[in-house]
Amino acid sequence: MTVTRFAPSPTGYLHIGNMRAALMNYLIARKTQGTFILRIDDTDPERSKEEYVDQIKRDLEWLGLTWDRIERQSERLDRYHAVADKLRDMGRFYECFETPTELDLKRKKQLNMGKPPVYDRAARGLSDAEKDALRAERGSGHWRFLLDHERINWTDGILGDLSIDAASVSDPVLIRADGQFLYTLASVVDDTEMGITHVVRGSDHVTNTATQIQMIQALGGNVPEFAHHSLLTGPQGEALSKRLGTLALKDMRENGIEPEAIISHMARLGSSEPVELRTSLDEVADNFDLSTFGSAPTKFDEADLYPLTARLLHDLPLADIQSDLDVAGVASDLADAFWAVVRENITTRKDIAAWWTLISQGADPLIEEDDREFVAAAMDMLPALPFDDGTWSAWTSEVKAATGRKGKGLFMPLRKALTGMAHGPDMSALMPLLQVVKAKK
Repeated sequence: MTVTRFAPSPTGYLHIGNMRAALMNYLIARKTQGTFILRIDDTDPERSKEEYVDQIKRDLEWLGLTWDRIERQSERLDRYHAVADKLRDMGRFYECFETPTELDLKRKKQLNMGKPPVYDRAARGLSDAEKDALRAERGSGHWRFLLDHERINWTDGILGDLSIDAASVSDPVLIRADGQFLYTLASVVDDTEMGITHVVRGSDHVTNTATQIQMIQALGGNVPEFAHHSLLTGPQGEALSKRLGTLALKDMRENGIEPEAIISHMARLGSSEPVELRTSLDEVADNFDLSTFGSAPTKFDEADLYPLTARLLHDLPLADIQSDLDVAGVASDLADAFWAVVRENITTRKDIAAWWTLISQGADPLIEEDDREFVAAAMDMLPALPFDDGTWSAWTSEVKAATGRKGKGLFMPLRKALTGMAHGPDMSALMPLLQVVKAKK
């Protein structure tokens, strides 16, 4: 059975880049009737916040990405201790005492010599007495996994055949000097013990994947099928950052973007397939294919989500939008006609209130100086409320006959005078809804 996971760190709000990984892993599980695990990576007690855990859950539920079970790494520390002991017994784990400054100097020296900045394993040559002296001086050291210096090969679900020489990679630090378990160890233990079969994540994890494959094999686990999607950038190529709140899902929700728009866009962005608006996650899953995605950095522009949101709303029946009409204060006896008229002129649900304000309270007229006399004359010809389906046609015909104006020069100033806008629904349909006309003195 397919088992996937999404493992966010609760150190900030989920942004669209996080969501992309969650979506891909979710769709793979759902397409095969497998299991999708939400795994909270909260091994950092200082930076992990419960408010972010709660928001992660709310964001995923809003998107419809429901999980089959939830795990918290902070509740699995005993398992990480046990595996660390096992690695020590196997001779694959060793303690190091270099400070960050010393490691930085080593890297710079290697780079100056034209060598890759790989940890030199100097700590493995320390005697027990030297280690005791360093612990007395500096405290506990950090722990590294001893890599076998051989090529690590795998077939990536997106990038194809990959091969990394382990000798070109530093032995990964798995436990910090303060005792905190780092992502690499926790992820390997969890993926192995939870039976994860597929892992989709960003291409910035490719090197991590190579070292994790060796660790999984050393522990006798089954290596999942890995796939690394392209990294998202902003529309100008800038990096996304969850800790800065850039493109946070909660903000998109507050801006009125619909979850179906996000799902539809992100399920195809960076692939060879066109974006198609879909309202069913099952349908999205059925049509999802990792092999269609490429490796090049992919630009994401939040502005692309608004046309999709608008298309979704345009097709909603009254029953699906009624609660939003109620919140906006739309009169119940006008709800059907109101929605029929304005539905194709809103981008998000937040626009509904502005249209109801225009209809119920009138709009401040927008009158160009050159049109002022014309509009005043036209308003003298405007019949009294209430208007009906024929009011616009009859009124504009009368104004045309009296003033000689026609076409855009006739219709646009009158639209702007009644609605305060140069665009909107067909005026023949809108006018019967108007309760107040501010331009009519």
